[in-house]
Amino acid sequence: MRIALDAMGGDSGVAEVVAGAAQYSRRPGATLVLVGQRDAIASVLALHTHDPSRIEVVHSPTFVPMEADARAALDAMPEASINLAARLVAEGQADALVSAGHTAATILATSRRLQRLDGIRRAALAAVYPTQQLHGARQDPFGLMLDVGATVGASAEELVGFAVMGSAYSRIISENSRPSVALLSNGSEANRGTPEIVAAHALLRQHPSLHFVGNVEGLDIARGSADVVVCNGFIGNIVLKMLEGFYEVAVHLARDASHSSLLWKVGLMMLQDGIQQIRSVTDWRQYGGAPLLGFDRVVIKAHGRSNARAVRNALKVAERAVAGKLVQQIVAGMAQPSESPP
Repeated sequence: MRIALDAMGGDSGVAEVVAGAAQYSRRPGATLVLVGQRDAIASVLALHTHDPSRIEVVHSPTFVPMEADARAALDAMPEASINLAARLVAEGQADALVSAGHTAATILATSRRLQRLDGIRRAALAAVYPTQQLHGARQDPFGLMLDVGATVGASAEELVGFAVMGSAYSRIISENSRPSVALLSNGSEANRGTPEIVAAHALLRQHPSLHFVGNVEGLDIARGSADVVVCNGFIGNIVLKMLEGFYEVAVHLARDASHSSLLWKVGLMMLQDGIQQIRSVTDWRQYGGAPLLGFDRVVIKAHGRSNARAVRNALKVAERAVAGKLVQQIVAGMAQPSESPP
């Protein structure tokens, strides 16, 4: 197995990404193809213990800055690291792509290079989020939501495709043999939501390969009422950003309160273990990355703020997805379409 890694992506640049690659190389796994500025990569590798037999470097002179316009940057820099990494995967020189870089550039570069799977009208960017309930044989404290940014709106048929892809991913990554799938709506009744959600509900209810449990509301997301939550990218991105900010806001509120009263200080000391537990559950670094689904190759988008640990874990996720034949499972799921409701 070979995994192409955009070595220049992410808020921290080459230092954290390559450090994560070095950590990954010290365990059994895939060969890594680091795409980026050769000298910069070599300088970082020299600082970290790594297995040189498991790391290759493909030189790329440029990369897409996080603040750049994705389309303009990719057009102006055909040799940018994410462009070259996507090309390697498209040409079969790597089995998966991992990037912590510019999200829009990653989506656009892969959509230009990779082929969409039969029956998949739109790719979807998934994300994991902390939940009260644990999921699958691995007892993951994270649920899966998609789409969270690759689309704005989505038709009923596209929402069904998201459900099939999310279910396949959950089976492999969370080792969940029968993941529950739900639509995000403003009510649990089948007739609640936009026309697209109502129509998708009817289609999903008839789908033979999915464990569809109906609609869930916003309050069910953190509870983990479903293993996979399906929505369009506009709603999903808003929900994701809200969840990411939850812990930071809670910590700031607690810190401010602790300055106002001795009683608050004592109470916070008593709650310290619980606060640390919340911190560990909401720590996105432990899952590393989430998939861009719908293409004929595995693509994992790591968080822009990824440190070395998060990059290492994103590479592990990519390895597990390839080994578990994620793409083939999605193809099989789409080959069993739901019947049109009467």
